[in-house]
Amino acid sequence: MAFLPLLHVLIALCLAINAHPLEHEPTRTVSVDASAPPNCFPALGFTMPSTTPSSLTNWWCDTSTEYGFVGFSYEVTACQSLSQLRSDFLTIRQTFNSRYIRMYGFCDRTGFYNDIVDAAWGAGIGVHALIWFGFDGTDEWMGRRDSLFGILHSNPRAKFVTRALQFGSEPLFDWVLDPPVLAQQVIAAKKNLSSLQIPVTISEMAYGYQEHEDDGAQDVLDAIDLIDAHMLPFFSTEASIANASWPIVLTDLDWFIDNGQGKKIYLTENGWPSVTSDGVQPNSPSAVANVQNEHDYYSVLDAHCKDFKAVPGGGVGWFWHIYSDDMEPGYGLFSTSGKLKFSPFSPKTSC
Repeated sequence: MAFLPLLHVLIALCLAINAHPLEHEPTRTVSVDASAPPNCFPALGFTMPSTTPSSLTNWWCDTSTEYGFVGFSYEVTACQSLSQLRSDFLTIRQTFNSRYIRMYGFCDRTGFYNDIVDAAWGAGIGVHALIWFGFDGTDEWMGRRDSLFGILHSNPRAKFVTRALQFGSEPLFDWVLDPPVLAQQVIAAKKNLSSLQIPVTISEMAYGYQEHEDDGAQDVLDAIDLIDAHMLPFFSTEASIANASWPIVLTDLDWFIDNGQGKKIYLTENGWPSVTSDGVQPNSPSAVANVQNEHDYYSVLDAHCKDFKAVPGGGVGWFWHIYSDDMEPGYGLFSTSGKLKFSPFSPKTSC
C-alpha cells in the first residue's frame, strides 16, 4: 500500500486489543426523516447553478439526509490531471450516486486543490478535504495546511464544494502531534475557516482516541465539528468472513455514539480488502481477504441502512475505501486493470 506498509500492522495489533462483538443495535437511537430533497447540495438530483452563488444560505443539505452510502475515498498521491479528476468525479457521481469524495494522501503540486474544486463543481459532488501528515514526523503538513487555506479563501467556488476539512488520517494513532496541540490546530482552523462555514475534524479510528484517553483525546473530541471515523473490521482478532463483521463494526460505532457528543458521524476509511500485502495482514487466523468478502462487506453495510439512519446526530454516512486498487491494493472497487471487481455496486443512499 502506498502509505500504510507498517500502519495497518499496527492497527491490527491495536484493534485486536479493543475489538469484541456486541449483539445489540446502536443505542439511544432517534427517528429522523432523512429523505434528501433535490434543492440542496449535494443531493442526488440537484442541478448545479450556472454561476457561483452569492451566499451559502440554503446551499448545503442538512447532514441528517446524509446517511447510508455517501461516496468514495479517493487517493490523490498520483497528482491526477484535471481531466482525470473530472472524469473520475463524474463517474463517482453519475454511475454510483455518490454525494462526496473523501481525499486521501497528498499532492503537493501548486494549486492542486483548485483542480479538485473545478472537478467537484463540474460533477456536482462535495469534498471532504484532507491535510496529510505522513509518517516521518516532518513538517510538510504545515505548508499543505497553508496552501489549502489559501485556496479555500481565494477560489470563489471552494466553500461551495468543501463539506469538511480533515486534519490527517489517523493523526492520533500515529501521534503526529500531541493531542492537545492537534486540538489547538483544529480550533485555529475553525477560526480561520469560520467565514467559509467549513467544519473541521480529524479522520481517525476509535482506538486512536482510546489510546490517548489520558493525554488529550477529549480535547480533540471537544474541538472537532463532526466525526470522520475509520472502520476496518478485517484487522480485528474477531474477524473471520465479512458476513460476520457487523458486531465488530458495532463495537466501534457504539464507542463513537457513546463518546461523540451527538456529532454527525461519517465512516471515511471503511472497507474490507480483497488481497493481503506486506502492510495488510490479518490479526485473526480466520480472517479471509478476497473479492467475495470485499463484496460481502459492502452487503453488510447496505443491509444496515436503517440502523445507520437511526444513529443520533443525523445518522451515519459511509464512504467506500477506496475508488481503485491503483490507489491502494485490495481496497478498490475497480481493479488495477480498470474493471469492476464485483457488480452490481449500487448501495442505498436512503431508506
